[in-house]
Amino acid sequence: MNLPQPSRRHVLLAGAGGLAAAALPGTAHALDVVEPDIDSTSRWKARPPQGPIDLVGKRPTMIVVHHTVSANTSDVSRAQAHSHAHWVQDLHMDKNGWTDTGYHFLVSRGGWITEGRHQSLSTLRGGRDFVMGAHTSGQNGAGIGIANEGAYHDGAQPPRAQWEVLVALCAYTCHQYGIAPSRIYGHKDFGDTLCPGVLHDKLPQLRSEVAASMG
Repeated sequence: MNLPQPSRRHVLLAGAGGLAAAALPGTAHALDVVEPDIDSTSRWKARPPQGPIDLVGKRPTMIVVHHTVSANTSDVSRAQAHSHAHWVQDLHMDKNGWTDTGYHFLVSRGGWITEGRHQSLSTLRGGRDFVMGAHTSGQNGAGIGIANEGAYHDGAQPPRAQWEVLVALCAYTCHQYGIAPSRIYGHKDFGDTLCPGVLHDKLPQLRSEVAASMG
């Protein structure tokens, strides 16, 4: 008999201890807000920042969703997620002249999450502060930037694995910082850009699924 394969979201949550938490009395929603599997900058061997990483000094009040306009690759491996993280960091540091990756986190088409700007993961775990990113003009001191691998401005749809892990990451971020799911926005809400493409049209669905995940 062929058993259904677990989704990347469930694999990530289980790997973070979610299944054990769900088995305990009184923890009906614990599975949905545990930390998903996030590869730190040291895990994917990021370059060191070109300058200091600044803390904002408060919690963020929203999430801003992006796409990176990279190739819509069919490579769903962890190695590809790491390669994409390097591509984004090199672009932001060498072409844009920024201190580090502009986004706080990146979600690959295969459903792997990588930390973007250094210290984003440790501050997310702490839930009291976050690092100043460089992803949305005028909003970097208020929002967590989550970028999705791929180009979604021409009607392409995100793969299931990417979508499910985006939901999981947003749910965990909202939980840690006390952000209402209604405060998940797209880059184009704050400027003249096509980013994040079709993902902007899917924001109502994203907010709804994040809220449901948080119970």
